[in-house]
Amino acid sequence: MKLLTEVEPESKVVVRRIEGGSEVEAWLKDLGVSPGVELTLIAAEPVHAHVGPISLKVAGKEIVISQGWADKVLVEKGGEALPLLRLEKGDEGVVKAIEGGKDFKDWISQMCLNEGSKVEFLSHLPHETLILKVEDKEVRMGPGKASRVWVEDEGKIVQVNYLKEGKKARVAKLIGGTRYSQEMEEMGIKEGIEITLVKKEVSKAPPQRKGNYVLAELEGQIITIGRGMAEKIWVE
Repeated sequence: MKLLTEVEPESKVVVRRIEGGSEVEAWLKDLGVSPGVELTLIAAEPVHAHVGPISLKVAGKEIVISQGWADKVLVEKGGEALPLLRLEKGDEGVVKAIEGGKDFKDWISQMCLNEGSKVEFLSHLPHETLILKVEDKEVRMGPGKASRVWVEDEGKIVQVNYLKEGKKARVAKLIGGTRYSQEMEEMGIKEGIEITLVKKEVSKAPPQRKGNYVLAELEGQIITIGRGMAEKIWVE
């Protein structure tokens, strides 16, 4: 066996083991990567200089969508179907397909993303941590995970990412499966509870360099995996 980062481009391999614990396994599973899955390494190059959560405009409003979910939404742009993650600022397209089961399609439809939806790519989001206050406890999470927490703010339902610092709002819905809901509940976040966005901490990490990410093809879909994650995947 060897690490995914050691595989030569255009090589087809099977995932045999994932290291790093349940959180790493869950993150990669969102991308479709799990033991037994066959994939082809395309290159040790990023699709673009920044990866991670993205901001879109759909149905007349702005939304944030995590990298794992963006990789499963295919948009037609210039006659070619591309994952949302591969679009750039100002690109527009129409959702042509959503890779995933019925549950995933149901979750993402709550964000107004359905086949036929028109989308505009607004920006890649900076790597930042949202600090939320839930009752007397502070909770930290990235923008991708936070994007599935929707709150009622001045009569409008928005993602918690868009709350102003110091603003309190009531959780209206959590978008995701049972595991996600359980994880949120362990943090004290559930429908009906009041939370406050204390602040956002932007990472001071240096800009991503070429080679920090690998591209792989999985069941005809291009996915992006951070180098740190790729070094936890053993294949043969």
